[in-house]
Amino acid sequence: MTEIILLLIGAIIIIALGIYAGKMLFLLKQQKHRRESARNKRIVSMVQSIQTIAFAMQQQQCNYSEGAIRICSLLKALPIEDIPDYSLIYPHLHSLFDKVKDFPTHEERNALSKQERRQQDKLREHFESEAESDIQEEIERLKTFTC
Repeated sequence: MTEIILLLIGAIIIIALGIYAGKMLFLLKQQKHRRESARNKRIVSMVQSIQTIAFAMQQQQCNYSEGAIRICSLLKALPIEDIPDYSLIYPHLHSLFDKVKDFPTHEERNALSKQERRQQDKLREHFESEAESDIQEEIERLKTFTC
């Protein structure tokens, strides 16, 4: 009689643990789905931002330097596996980015003298004009960018 009771208790414990494990697997699956959904939404948002910035650059609503900084940063941050080397796909944009990425901005720029800002602006404009036609070609492709 005690053996039957022990077997029943053991069976109840095994069934309870099975139900608990099943529930945990279900919750894990839901969590993975939510994480994947959020990642996909982020990718879509970033791709739309890249396209919008490219369009703004083409319409001269955003200068090439600012656009290069924003687009290159977004391309680098895309949460995709096996990220291609975008510096090979968009070499002129990345070249401009490399030239201007360390220029001071915001408060640091405001702390510069007017002469220093003018010199920086001239240098930036020189970099932009050097690569303008090549960057325009890359911008055209970025307007329809997909991962």
